[in-house]
Amino acid sequence: MKKIILSIFAMSLLIVSCSSDDDGTTSEPLGAYEDGIIVSGEGSFSLPSSVSFISEDLMTSENQIYFNANNETTGGYLQSIGFNDDKAYIVVQDGTIKVVNRYTFEKLTTISTGLSLPRYIAFEDNTAYVSDWGDPNDTTDDYIAVIDLTSNTVISTIPVSEGPEQILEESDKLYVSHKGGYNVNNVISVIDTSDNSLETITVNDVPDEMFIDESGDLLVLSSGANQYWLTPAVITDAAITRINLSDNSIISNLEFPSGEHPSLMTYEDGIAYYILNNEVYSLVDNATSLPTTSLFNITASNAYGLSVNDNQLFVTDAGGFAANSTLLVYDISSGIETNTFSVGVGASKIYFN
Repeated sequence: MKKIILSIFAMSLLIVSCSSDDDGTTSEPLGAYEDGIIVSGEGSFSLPSSVSFISEDLMTSENQIYFNANNETTGGYLQSIGFNDDKAYIVVQDGTIKVVNRYTFEKLTTISTGLSLPRYIAFEDNTAYVSDWGDPNDTTDDYIAVIDLTSNTVISTIPVSEGPEQILEESDKLYVSHKGGYNVNNVISVIDTSDNSLETITVNDVPDEMFIDESGDLLVLSSGANQYWLTPAVITDAAITRINLSDNSIISNLEFPSGEHPSLMTYEDGIAYYILNNEVYSLVDNATSLPTTSLFNITASNAYGLSVNDNQLFVTDAGGFAANSTLLVYDISSGIETNTFSVGVGASKIYFN
């Protein structure tokens, strides 16, 4: 009788260990790259682009995960990755978007027509919107490609101003920052997805990074023009602009001193973080002026990507684009560098899967 009781107890433990859901169903891992950090690397003239993975506990890492899953490279100049449901969309400047399972990175399909020089992607329901420079030498052919996610085809385009970059979707509207491509631009496009009507908001030169803050306002980092090679040089002020999305009015426009051109900003829990001269600064949502002192300094020789998650700041150091980049991890509270990882060449974007 004792043996029977022990046997029943052992079987109950086995059942519990295989099931983590209240309804009695078994939760299986979705894939090797679930619950971790994804880092995209642009590559360089001679070295391929790639995707890297670091586990959530920062204990393991793997480079070239797309190649490892598919035995092919991502192509030339990986610009960005967008995540939608169980898929990841790898946007490559060769005019393709590779659609993969976001947890295994196995390729599902490739979108290869209707795109010229795609940059970033946003989603609304069963539609994707992709910013595209068109011919970068033509200042009049830039557009937003509209993609049906059932057929994975470009079904229409929306003409926009030169050099569209980051694209966000919020409440049936698209917000697109325009750095200006090979030139300089200073607008945010606002597109109503119900009828594709468009209006623009003027900000400082070279707007790029954008986030929706805790109040539902749009936060934009404009680096300012820094065309020092021209005669005469064209140099304008950088700024962080906060925009009221109910009427597209400017709430605040905090300009940097002349000669300062920050290009990286990230946001979490009511605080924007940006890098200037290898110093990390923080800006709270209700700030009326830029901070005068930094939180801490970083050791990167070429800070090229920035993100934040759970009181940790992640910075990619692209170096000279001749070898793998380094992902640096900092504890925000202490400013201590806690981890480093080798990631792909020209690592520029950091995502949390």
